[in-house]
Amino acid sequence: MSLTTTTTAEKIIDFQQRRQQATTTDPKAAQKQHERGKLTARERIEALLDPDSFVELDAFAVHRTSAFGMERRKPLGDGVITGHGTIDGRAVCIFAQDFTIFGGSLGEVFAEKICKVMDLALRMGVPCIGINDSGGARIQEGVVALGGYAEIFYRNVMSSGVIPQLSIIAGPCAGGAVYSPIMTDFIMMVKGIGQMYITGPDVIKTVTGEEVGFEELGGAMIHNSRSGVAHFAIDDELECFEQMRTLLSFLPLNNMDDPPYVPPQDDPDRMEDALQTLIPDNPRRPYDITTAIEAIVDDGFFFEVQALWARNIVIGFARLDGHVVGVVANQPAYLAGTLDIDSSIKGARFVRFCDAFNIPLVTLVDVPGFLPGTQQEYGGIIRHGAKLLYAYCEATVPKLTVIMRKAYGGAYDVMASKHIRADFNFAWPTAEIAVMGVEAAVRIIFRKEISEAENPAARQIELAQDYQSRFANPYVAAERGYIDAVIEPRETRKVLIRALRLARTKRQSLPARKHGNIPL
Repeated sequence: MSLTTTTTAEKIIDFQQRRQQATTTDPKAAQKQHERGKLTARERIEALLDPDSFVELDAFAVHRTSAFGMERRKPLGDGVITGHGTIDGRAVCIFAQDFTIFGGSLGEVFAEKICKVMDLALRMGVPCIGINDSGGARIQEGVVALGGYAEIFYRNVMSSGVIPQLSIIAGPCAGGAVYSPIMTDFIMMVKGIGQMYITGPDVIKTVTGEEVGFEELGGAMIHNSRSGVAHFAIDDELECFEQMRTLLSFLPLNNMDDPPYVPPQDDPDRMEDALQTLIPDNPRRPYDITTAIEAIVDDGFFFEVQALWARNIVIGFARLDGHVVGVVANQPAYLAGTLDIDSSIKGARFVRFCDAFNIPLVTLVDVPGFLPGTQQEYGGIIRHGAKLLYAYCEATVPKLTVIMRKAYGGAYDVMASKHIRADFNFAWPTAEIAVMGVEAAVRIIFRKEISEAENPAARQIELAQDYQSRFANPYVAAERGYIDAVIEPRETRKVLIRALRLARTKRQSLPARKHGNIPL
C-alpha cells in the first residue's frame, strides 16, 4: 500500500485557504455588527494602525473545549485578533475582541492569545492597546475562563508603570472583564455602544429591585461624568481612533524612554499679554483656567483628560518648546477650584502616571482650600486628599509650579509647593498665599476688636485691607524662598520653558523600599 504524497503546491494552496478563512469575517456576522453601529474587529485595527502595518499573531488558534457541543464549532482565532503594528511609525501591540464570534466571549485560548501579546508588549517595551467588545466570560468553559481573566489582570499589574496600557470600550464590557480596562492607564469609551458594568440590569433588578438600562447603568457618559471610571467619551469609533493616536503622540514607548519630542514652531519667548488681565479684580469672580493653559503651551494645543469628571481640577497633556508636559490646574470656574474627593483622586492618578513615564509636571494653582462639608468628611476627604499630596511628594520628574491667585491652607502645600520638593515655584503678583482667605482670617484674629468697635463693619474692612496688604500677596513667601520668583503673567511661557530646559537633566532617587503605602 502506498501513501499519497501531498505536493508543495498543494500545501501552499491549503495554507492560503486557511489564511483566507482566518482573516475573513463572516459577511452575515459583519452585517449584524454594522447594524449595531459597530465596526468589526479587523476594521477597527485597520482604522487605528498605520496602513498595512498590522502583523497578526495566532490567527489559527482554536478553543479546546468539547462541552455543550462546542466541538462542532471551532472558528479560527477564537474570537480575538492579536498582533502588533505601528501608529505614526511607532510600534504598538494590540488586541481586538471579535463580537461576531461567540459574542466576543473569553475562553481559555482567547485569554492565552491576549496574555501572549501583553507579554510581547512588556518584553519589547511598547504600548499595549485593547479594544473591548465582549459578552464576558465564556460560560461553556467555566472556571477556565475565570482563570484566563486572572492571568490578564496579573499582566496588567506587572505592566503598570512600565509600558502605557490603553483601552477602548467599543461594546459591552461586563463582570470581571471590567477589571482589566480599569487597571490600564486610559480608557476611551464610544458613546452609544461602549458600556462597562459589574452586573447587568437584569441582575440588579433581581437583587435590588432597581430598574435601569444599559446606557444609564454603564454608558460612556455615566463613566465619564459621574463615576470617573473612564477618561474620554467619544462620539464614534473613527473619532475614537484619532483621539487614541493623539494620546499616543504624547506618551513614551516605555518607562525608560522619553516622551516624543516635536520641533516647536511656537516662539519659546512669546509673551502673552492677555494673561495680564486674566485674574479678575474681584477675588470671588471665576475665570476659565484652560484659557491660561492654552495661552502658555505650544500652539495653544492642550489635550485634556477626564474633562467631564471632577471639573474643579483640570489635567491633560501639552508641549512646552516641543517637550511633553503634564498639566494639573485648579479650575475656578467650577466649585471655585476647591479640592474635593473626586478632584484629589483625578489629580493623584494623573500625577503618578506622568511620574512613571518621565513626563514633567506643570501645576497652575488657584485653590481656596479643600471643599468643606459633612458629605466630604464622611466620604473620606482626609484620605482621598492625601492621595494627591502623596503623588506629588513621590514624583521625581521635573515639577514646575505657578501660583496665579489663591493658595490657601493645606491646599497650598498639596499643589506642588516648594515644601514637597517642587523644583521651580513661581507666582504672579496677584497670588495670595495664606492660611485662609482675608475675610475669614480677620474675623478670627480680630474677633474681639471688631465686636468692640464703634462701627464693626467699617473696622472689619479696615483690618482686612491691612491684612491683605501685609500677608495676602506672594512677597512674604518669596522672602522665605518658598517662591523662586514673582513674574508677570505674560512672561509665564518663557519662564516655564527656561526652567524646563534646566530641569530636564534632573536626577532624584527615593529611599530604598519595596513600595510606599499610599492612602488608598
